[in-house]
Amino acid sequence: MTLLSRTVPIPGATDPMLACDTQSYLSIAAILHRETGINLPQDNSSLVVARLIKHLRRLNLATFPDFVNWINDPAHADDRARMISALTTNTTHFYREGYHFDVFVRDLLPRLKMAADRGERIRLWSAGCSSGEEVYSLAATLLHHWPEAGSVDLRILATDISADVLRTAQVAEYPRERLDPVPEAIRALMLRDAAPGAPMVRMPAAIRDLVTVRYMNFVEPWPTRGPFQAILCRNVAIYMDEAIQTRVFTGLADMLAPQGLLFIGHSERLPPSLSHRLTLIDRTTFRHI
Repeated sequence: MTLLSRTVPIPGATDPMLACDTQSYLSIAAILHRETGINLPQDNSSLVVARLIKHLRRLNLATFPDFVNWINDPAHADDRARMISALTTNTTHFYREGYHFDVFVRDLLPRLKMAADRGERIRLWSAGCSSGEEVYSLAATLLHHWPEAGSVDLRILATDISADVLRTAQVAEYPRERLDPVPEAIRALMLRDAAPGAPMVRMPAAIRDLVTVRYMNFVEPWPTRGPFQAILCRNVAIYMDEAIQTRVFTGLADMLAPQGLLFIGHSERLPPSLSHRLTLIDRTTFRHI
């Protein structure tokens, strides 16, 4: 069965009929699945072309078969990683699915404060942090409701598979208008060090200092120790096949502290095998039993 069109025109390309042929598309999809667990939809050749055409131009490659041969060469692992980064970059924004932050403040934050009073370590994880908007939303929410958070043993781990977006997360600088969805009081904290009217805003040091940014691929060994009192893994597993989703969510459950919270995306579902370990307490929010 033919899965892809062979004649998808690419605006601005040197050859207006350059397209991703079926075999190249299947090869790219197989590499992506093998290295990330993500499935490309069968009818998404236009996305592949749109996201990879600049890499063909950069490498001076004329066709997608040439590109597949290139990235399959072990000497070109860096370009294979760039391809994966281009295909796995997802939409994100500050305070996305804001009800999760409300649940965090209501149900977990009081317990974190008590744990800190007992001298316990607190670890939170934004798994699939993309360019950092999620993790800095969490860090700013923490500091707004708990100004002393920076003085206790608390760290937030932020991980993603894309080196490109991780560089943005590390720098923590964003267009000012991206902060518009954030509640006013928390947004004021994010803007504390910003010059009035400056188009770009860097998160203040007090927020950045809570966050550690690291590369992580869910299908490789996890460089995490845990346990974590909260894990945000939202809209990360949605494009993975069922077996890998089960492996990822089971691994996350293993990393949760007792009574810890797992936040997932609104279109994601936990496998039935975890029903005895995680219980739903709010919208797409689960507590470790």
